[in-house]
Amino acid sequence: MPVAGLRSFARGTWRSFKGLVKGNTHLRQGYLRLKGGLHRARLRGAGLGTNPAGGGARSGRVDPAKIVWIFCTSRSGSTWLRSMMEDLAPGETWEEPKVAKLFGGFLESALEEQLDSTNFVMGNPTRESWISSIRNFVLDAASACNPSLKAGQFLLVKEPDGGAGAPLMMEALPESRMVLLVRDPRDVASSALDATKEGAWMNETPSRAPGRRTLSERKPDVFVNRRSKSYLRQITNAKRAYDAHEGLKALVRYEDLRSDTLGTMRRLCAELAIPVGEERLARVVEKHSWENVPKAEKGEGKFYRKATPGGWQEELTPEQVRIVEEITAPLLREFYP
Repeated sequence: MPVAGLRSFARGTWRSFKGLVKGNTHLRQGYLRLKGGLHRARLRGAGLGTNPAGGGARSGRVDPAKIVWIFCTSRSGSTWLRSMMEDLAPGETWEEPKVAKLFGGFLESALEEQLDSTNFVMGNPTRESWISSIRNFVLDAASACNPSLKAGQFLLVKEPDGGAGAPLMMEALPESRMVLLVRDPRDVASSALDATKEGAWMNETPSRAPGRRTLSERKPDVFVNRRSKSYLRQITNAKRAYDAHEGLKALVRYEDLRSDTLGTMRRLCAELAIPVGEERLARVVEKHSWENVPKAEKGEGKFYRKATPGGWQEELTPEQVRIVEEITAPLLREFYP
């Protein structure tokens, strides 16, 4: 057979194999473990990705395949989602470690000429080496920060505003599972304005000088502008990571979680291969329902505010609506057409 024919045959076989793997949870996890192992073997062969003791990329107590990342923005319902998942996926929670922000923010600020340089610590020419180092860093830190985690248990990693580093986390840990949680950016802006006003829960900090007004109080339109740009940056990067991730993943809209909590959580658990019975799922959803949050803990200025999608229509000014919609237009078209 001619070389061109062999290449065509190989490409077709590979596409068929990937299609088979994609449709089978166990095959997909095995494929990702093999892929990660081959990647680490290449690094060891090149003398990269090793620790002082001579070992390759390590995992300690934390199984990368049991890590579930929750990428989102703040004020998007991540605490509610995480609380339900804690009761459904036995294990521990790594609450806002900022590890995605640590690496993602640094890489995002690099100049183009730095990325092409071997001198830059995260330059493209040495990418395999530092991706392996990120893997080791995350697994070592996760193990140290969650000493009670037992073999076989899940580790939920809640990373609001960590979307900038989501592509790096999923590249370094391809076996991991990923949840992308999105909420209407207009409701996110509205909720953030309420949370940062005078007397609200985000202003109850010792570091805040008495009588000092926040940006959201002094210049609310500027605050909304910055918040919208942050939303665009975070969710765009997280969606890029989601699209590229070949492992188990689930996309959840906050609005769907509110309108059909049971159905949405059932789908999420299925897509993440988290085994759970229907009766237990229903109990967990009921336990964490909005109605069961004590009245004293919810309302304006509280952490648990309204949980009502579309509230922005009564809370944002026409100018603020224009700002959010103009900045986040690509995401609104994709998630809220």
